[in-house]
Amino acid sequence: MTFPKVTVVGAGQVGATTAELLLLHGTADVVMVDVVEGVPQGKALDLMHLRSIERFGPSVRGTNDYSDTAGSDVVVITAGLPRKPGMTRDDLLAANSDIMRSVITQAVEASPEAVFVCVTNPLDIMTYLAWRESGLPHERVLGMGGVLDSARFAFAVAHHTGAPITEIDALAMGAHGDAMVPMPRFTTINDVPITDLLPAHEVDELVERTIHGGAEVVALLKSGSAFYAPAGSIVAMVRAILGDTGALLPSCVRLTGEYGIDDVYLSVPARLGAGGVQSVPELPLNDAELEALQSSARTVAASLDAIGLRA
Repeated sequence: MTFPKVTVVGAGQVGATTAELLLLHGTADVVMVDVVEGVPQGKALDLMHLRSIERFGPSVRGTNDYSDTAGSDVVVITAGLPRKPGMTRDDLLAANSDIMRSVITQAVEASPEAVFVCVTNPLDIMTYLAWRESGLPHERVLGMGGVLDSARFAFAVAHHTGAPITEIDALAMGAHGDAMVPMPRFTTINDVPITDLLPAHEVDELVERTIHGGAEVVALLKSGSAFYAPAGSIVAMVRAILGDTGALLPSCVRLTGEYGIDDVYLSVPARLGAGGVQSVPELPLNDAELEALQSSARTVAASLDAIGLRA
């Protein structure tokens, strides 16, 4: 059986867990590429040993050479530095900008027809940078953020109410980080908005927990950051792209007038399928929701303008 090919750039916790889930789901053959010699090779070998137990069909290999990634259908970019103590946001942005430029140049050269899914932080800025550097149509360069943020919102609702997670649909939009915009009116339990089920102060508490969900994980771990849920979010997007499902998933996409926002990458519900982003249907936001989303976009735009990324 022939499988699609997915390259995962970065063999750290997020990248390796993404590879594992892609294999366990039988989604694609995987190539893990990393600058550190031995790490992608060792993790790939470990996963191939797992293959003998789980009996999944696809295979995985590790490499330090982008030529091995040639012909990929999807390229997932997880490479980048985490923010360390004493490192400013500008320090992180500068370091990861250099990494992203190097990665996207090599990956596009090897797989010019691929769809690219960015995960590197700061997400919205790095995804915009990847698009600009790639020279590709913006539909084929998107970022993972909204699926993860929405999953954290769903958990917060489930934890607070005791409702089964299968009955909860949650939505978070906007920038990935403090400027995130959880959407309570579009977050439901058995199709009933939580704004109709919970007092306003409880809804506000759930929104705050969602915004700080990643920091909550980091505080508990004390070293490192989340990787299980980020990897699952990536795989949900990759499966929609490879399966050409048209699934509506909150994704970091370039807006070109939707919601009154232009030339900014931001997480909004988007239909994903072959070729990446197929459409961006606009939700009927009220004035407060629209202003919150546009305010989030302004924070991203200001960062892009400050580093001269936008023309």
